[in-house]
Amino acid sequence: MNYTEKGRAAMRDFVISTDTAAGLPQEYLSENNIAVHPLHYIIDDVEYGIDLGKELTDKEFYDSIRAGKMPTTSATSPDYIGKLMRRQVEEGFDILHIGFSSGLSSSFEHAAICAGEIMREKPECKIRAVDTLSAECGQALLVHKAVLMKKQGKTLDEIADWLEVNKHHMVVHFTVEDLFHLVRGGRLSKSTAVLGTALNIQPVLHVDEEGKLANISKVRGRKKAMRALVDPIEANSEGWDKDCIFLSHADASEDIHMVKAMIQEKYPEAYIMTLSVSPTVGAHTGAGVLVIAYFGNKK
Repeated sequence: MNYTEKGRAAMRDFVISTDTAAGLPQEYLSENNIAVHPLHYIIDDVEYGIDLGKELTDKEFYDSIRAGKMPTTSATSPDYIGKLMRRQVEEGFDILHIGFSSGLSSSFEHAAICAGEIMREKPECKIRAVDTLSAECGQALLVHKAVLMKKQGKTLDEIADWLEVNKHHMVVHFTVEDLFHLVRGGRLSKSTAVLGTALNIQPVLHVDEEGKLANISKVRGRKKAMRALVDPIEANSEGWDKDCIFLSHADASEDIHMVKAMIQEKYPEAYIMTLSVSPTVGAHTGAGVLVIAYFGNKK
């Protein structure tokens, strides 16, 4: 055993954590021992969250939006994060936390603050919190890469450093179907939504360098919107392997299957994971959203 191997052997083991904005299924989380920080949502004055023991199914949640409900959301509780992190540290683990974009939520800030407090209390432990500047399948893809690297024997710092560099190469594009949901959320005027709906306009947006949502283009028709997600992959990811592409949808399974088929036709060797958009993000984008994430040079 060389000195590097001895050093790694002496290191504490570490766990990976994320939050519900990643939209990863419970089976994947359990299989990879990933802890989750829950974000809450409120509908008709009732608060929901996995830690509260109250959750709507995806169908129930998006049906409520289609019925005109406008859910509100809240960031992860610092108390919950602190208790979870302390328990993990007391069990002998260091922590790599991969969080929801700070440009969209204060959840990451809460996690980073808790991490700093715990390391001051217990200087023998290490907690690295990575702001993905992303959400949904973009955040999930970064978690997945961390899981793969951990299985390859990479250290916590090696993985965190890789994520900090490559999160800036995370391409996250999405299209919104329900313009009137954007009206209800105050992000679009009613007159624009009426005109856009009449013309069958589908906006295409992305997550920018600051981790915020920004418009890219507008197309007419759902199929053109799907193509607007898939067709730019080649140009946006020039020089990158198209080996891993993640998708998310908000109760639009048929459409996301069509997007997946388009990708498989162009990149038959790609590993594709399809996720459901979490209520945290779906509350702001509405039902019918389609999201794609992959690594590239142009966001």
